Amino acid sequence: MNDTAAPTTVNEAEYSRWQRFKRSHLYHSFVNDRVAMVSLLIFLLYAVAALLAPLIAPYDPYDPAMIDIMDSEIPPSWQEEADERFLLGTDAQGRDMLSTMLYGTRISLLIGVCAVILQCLLGVLVGLTAGYFGGRVDSFLMRLADIQLSFSTLMVAIVVLAVFQAAFGAELYAELAIFMLILVIGIAEWPQYARTVRASVLAEKHKEYVDAARVMGFTSRRIMWGHILPNTLSPLLVISTVQVANAIISEASLSFLGLGMPVSQPSLGSLISSGFEYIFSGSWWITVIPGFVLVILVLVMNLLGDWLRDVLNPKLYKG
Repeated sequence: MNDTAAPTTVNEAEYSRWQRFKRSHLYHSFVNDRVAMVSLLIFLLYAVAALLAPLIAPYDPYDPAMIDIMDSEIPPSWQEEADERFLLGTDAQGRDMLSTMLYGTRISLLIGVCAVILQCLLGVLVGLTAGYFGGRVDSFLMRLADIQLSFSTLMVAIVVLAVFQAAFGAELYAELAIFMLILVIGIAEWPQYARTVRASVLAEKHKEYVDAARVMGFTSRRIMWGHILPNTLSPLLVISTVQVANAIISEASLSFLGLGMPVSQPSLGSLISSGFEYIFSGSWWITVIPGFVLVILVLVMNLLGDWLRDVLNPKLYKG
């Protein structure tokens, strides 16, 4: 009797949660916003294509056995002198552009997502601590954030990465490039999270549920992370969506300056950079096609961020 009742109860609970979600403002807003739906669909296509790049890419751009320098600068299939083996043509090294962009998108998304996770962790830690404890701790941490904000992300990244290359050599940098980019971009952007979380904590920490948690003897750590933080997640989701796009742009900018991913492991930014010198010689596709792919990726992420900002803003909710 109990064995048959348990699955039914679980199914009813899952069905109830789904029904509540379908009646929510978030779901209603999404299904009635075509821009948000198309943006999410395009982003999911990017993510799936990047994740499955080793399976769907015609060639492996990291395998020297599949690269022939004699195939360099072959135009896309719709132009004259094209080769049916290469739908989007090849780059200056003879690599298939479609395959290289699939792998490059995976690297760009990986750097963007991991850098934002690092930003979020640092910012949430600083913001929670500053907002909850206040006083001198708040003043000290916020002055650090002010100092960090006085330096642009690109300026900090250029200095750190250039010094690292000069000190340890280009070979070591090529091996650690992806980790260095995640670290530098992540550390450079944490103040935005810290300020947002601090403002939310200042609004939440004097509410009744926080006072009740203190009376019950909960530790400050439990109150901060278990009670206050969940109520600050809405603005963090909005910031994260936009920050992933910003991190991808920062990586592309650094790659264009020669401080991003190496040519042997190209991201979308390094593909644009490597093909720029050939754009006036007629091989425009090496730069233009990855640039178009990058612009669409950043655009849909910004559109999703704008939609989330509007949906999660209670002042705009009309019931």
